[in-house]
Amino acid sequence: MAYFRDNIERMAGYTPGFQPKGTDVVKLNTNENPYPASPTVLKAIGAITAEQLRRYPDPTGESFRKTAADVLGVRPENILCTNGGDDLLTICVRACCDAGRPLAYAQPTYSLYPVLAAIQDCPVIEIDRNTPDMLGQLAKADAALTIVCNPNAPTCDRLPVDALANLASKLSGVLLVDEAYVDFAEEDALWLTLHFDNVLLLRSMSKGYSLAGMRFGFGIGVVELIDGLMKVQDSYPVDAIALQAATAAIRDQAYFKENIAKIKAERDRLTEALRALGLGVPDSQTNFVLAQYPNAKAVFKALTEAAIFVRYFKLPHLEDKLRITVGTPEQNDKLLAALKTILAV
Repeated sequence: MAYFRDNIERMAGYTPGFQPKGTDVVKLNTNENPYPASPTVLKAIGAITAEQLRRYPDPTGESFRKTAADVLGVRPENILCTNGGDDLLTICVRACCDAGRPLAYAQPTYSLYPVLAAIQDCPVIEIDRNTPDMLGQLAKADAALTIVCNPNAPTCDRLPVDALANLASKLSGVLLVDEAYVDFAEEDALWLTLHFDNVLLLRSMSKGYSLAGMRFGFGIGVVELIDGLMKVQDSYPVDAIALQAATAAIRDQAYFKENIAKIKAERDRLTEALRALGLGVPDSQTNFVLAQYPNAKAVFKALTEAAIFVRYFKLPHLEDKLRITVGTPEQNDKLLAALKTILAV
């Protein structure tokens, strides 16, 4: 007997990155920040009281909204707190898409987008990211919801914000700019939310702020977008501990900027070292690099056997590439040493 809707029976679910059990590994496969969260985060978590745990959390997360608004230069009501960035993606697809209202995006990109469309059972318009007029094709599609991951995962490149503004001006639906990796980029698209009422930004606390284990994200947009999405999300979307931790993390901008600078510097060193080993590595705007090698799958297997975990995607345009998270200098050195042996350089 089939208990689920036909589209659920047919679809394949999202496959998260492998989570190794041991601690004596080099884990560079899920784009986590290699450095710990701000010390103020642990203090904030330690200050949680039994009374806070007994009660339901603040449904709108006002403490975070106010603190983030001060940091970003927007109003608290322009911010929507969510259970990770993926929660915001889910909410947007549910709110905007149905059988007659499609979702559009360019491939390759974050592999959760088509999964969410399959769950919602809505039409999908996929544009080849390598098409010269990719943004023009997205504009022509004019979907109910258009998602642009910027910087893009897993290709690690970034589209100019002016180009996104041009796209937003041509769409009658919502443009969701997924900025999960924007903390490591040269430019963000925040100003679009001040000039377009159909633009929503996704931000994550998992990458730049080292809170992947807390699951906290947020959206930024005009009040009408935020209010509409609040109708769809869970009654209490973020728990009390995550809310307190995320508020402390975004408040400590000095610690955040120091960590980002370290990751960017190590990203540049890793990029040059991989190129010296003969891998093709484009400049990255994220906390990972995409390394090209003819037999990438074999290299991936050899690294796994050495307890060094990176990401391999058996997908079009990605079969000859490895996605490698930027780790600490020590982790990256272990990776490079292993690659020298594997590639016999």
